[in-house]
Amino acid sequence: MSKSQYPRELPTLFTDFLTVLAVNDGLSTNTLAAYRKDLQIYQSWWLTEKTGFDFKQASKSDLEDFLFFLQQQGRQDKSNARLLSTLKRFYQWGSSFDYLNADPTALLKSPKLPKPIPTVISEQQVVDLICAPDTTTPLGLRDRAILELMYASGLRVSEVVELPFGQINLSAGLVQVTGKGSKERIVPIGEVAIEWIEKYLTSSRPVLVKQKWVETLFVSRIGRSMTRQTLWHRVKNLAFAAGIPGKLSPHTLRHAFATHLLNHGADLRTVQLLLGHSDLSTTQIYTHVAKERLHKIHQQHHPRG
Repeated sequence: MSKSQYPRELPTLFTDFLTVLAVNDGLSTNTLAAYRKDLQIYQSWWLTEKTGFDFKQASKSDLEDFLFFLQQQGRQDKSNARLLSTLKRFYQWGSSFDYLNADPTALLKSPKLPKPIPTVISEQQVVDLICAPDTTTPLGLRDRAILELMYASGLRVSEVVELPFGQINLSAGLVQVTGKGSKERIVPIGEVAIEWIEKYLTSSRPVLVKQKWVETLFVSRIGRSMTRQTLWHRVKNLAFAAGIPGKLSPHTLRHAFATHLLNHGADLRTVQLLLGHSDLSTTQIYTHVAKERLHKIHQQHHPRG
């Protein structure tokens, strides 16, 4: 369906809906344009494929026909899911204000989207990243301690910056983490991470906090709790300095932690507990990454790969 096929004028109820989004929700021009395009595609379908169709009287079956049509057009599931989201929002709004008799999207399920496989850096790249900070400076020593802890424990970025000073036990080699949904877990940390955290606590943190009391373990250059954005920018800059190509996500070391454990024989249930995933299916995405990595190694090194 090309742009030239889109109807120029939308029904009044569609334009009213877009106006409400603009005024009440303050959506950006680009977002509103995306909503308009979705509604135009919907309108174009019924004008060309559904003679006598009245969108105000649409049924669940009608919308299933529409989704099937989109699939037949070769559109990606992600685009179809977004379009269905637009229609759900429109029909929910219309029925809640009695502009429409019913919401035909109420029982419609969005297309299942495959979970994206996270980008994982190699073990050597992890070493390069961790060794990138200048540990002769307080901030560099802090960054090294953070990176060692993240790779050793698989903590989320938010869990690292919000980690209270009193929730890490270096003598026991354990860290108590409060994760998503206020769920707590205890994660072991290795000797190398312990060593660098001790150096940070001895030589770096006192310089940064001076005489202030700061609850969090890791602090900013001005001696306050760090933000997720600060840590993300630090990791991004250090990755650039280490010559690691591509875009790193804030979870890069968490992804590497999980995948490298699986590559070295850890079982999925253990990795789930360490990551703090409530559902094993969330952890299973890392098995795809590990299998892909093993497949590449096999192809590269096996004589008949």
